[in-house]
Amino acid sequence: MSLVTLADIEQAAHRIGPHIRHTKPRRVPGERLWVAPENRQPTGSFKVRGALNAVARLAERGVAHVVAQSSGNHARAIAYAASRHGLRVTVVLPDTAPEVKVTAAREQGAEVVIVPPALRAETCAALAGHLGATIVGSDDFDVIAGHGSVGLDLPASGTVLVPVCNGGLLAGVAVAVKACAPSVRVVGVEPELAADGAASFRAGRRVAWPVEETYRTIADGLRAPSLGALAWRHIHRYVDDMLTVDEATIAEAAGLLHASLSERAEPSGAVTTAAYLLHQDALPPGPVTAVLSGGNF
Repeated sequence: MSLVTLADIEQAAHRIGPHIRHTKPRRVPGERLWVAPENRQPTGSFKVRGALNAVARLAERGVAHVVAQSSGNHARAIAYAASRHGLRVTVVLPDTAPEVKVTAAREQGAEVVIVPPALRAETCAALAGHLGATIVGSDDFDVIAGHGSVGLDLPASGTVLVPVCNGGLLAGVAVAVKACAPSVRVVGVEPELAADGAASFRAGRRVAWPVEETYRTIADGLRAPSLGALAWRHIHRYVDDMLTVDEATIAEAAGLLHASLSERAEPSGAVTTAAYLLHQDALPPGPVTAVLSGGNF
């Protein structure tokens, strides 16, 4: 499959525009840090962008039933998008998912299947075959294109910090930012306890971590054991660096976001602010924009 282009992202932005909130970065007082509050999206995270784009495209092709697996936010977003297009939806969530994410998916009309974390992918595939449904992966082409619309709303200078799970958000943002402002540095951020993406970046190839290791972090939305194959191709080509953060700084960052901006940040969304707190002296001069990816916890 070819890589996502700026044209794909612009088309996705036009398609989903009426259904999302266009969030403007906010500056943390006294800092060179700006925060892009994607936690304010209708489903509480950026995931709604990719979900709306992908589900709309599937609906145009006559798909009637979609299935997805995730730690919570992608499933909730797919359920939200499917409900708006009249599609049936089934989602697979791990038994460690926060109850708020499970409940939210059910409230959007999804049938929810709960399994141990390591069985998410195979259960999703089995259900798709049994139900005749179409899987919407969190790094599918149209999902990455939708996520890339975040990049269109970011400043055209400095450094952009992006949370990394399977890499779909980082991939899309990197394409958009590099196409519009090539000098901007795009940096992925992961917890130290789930740093398969950083390991992949250093090795120049996809590296997988055991699920029992990635599930140690409090950042429940960033526990994927490996980058998605398509996301990795974009990351390898467009991303400038990857940083990791410790658990204590993630918690500190969430507190800072609440105290300084009154923003609700789940640990997964706070990792980019944590990266600023931990690595600011090593970041290039100029503004730093941290994508606050979600606020569901």
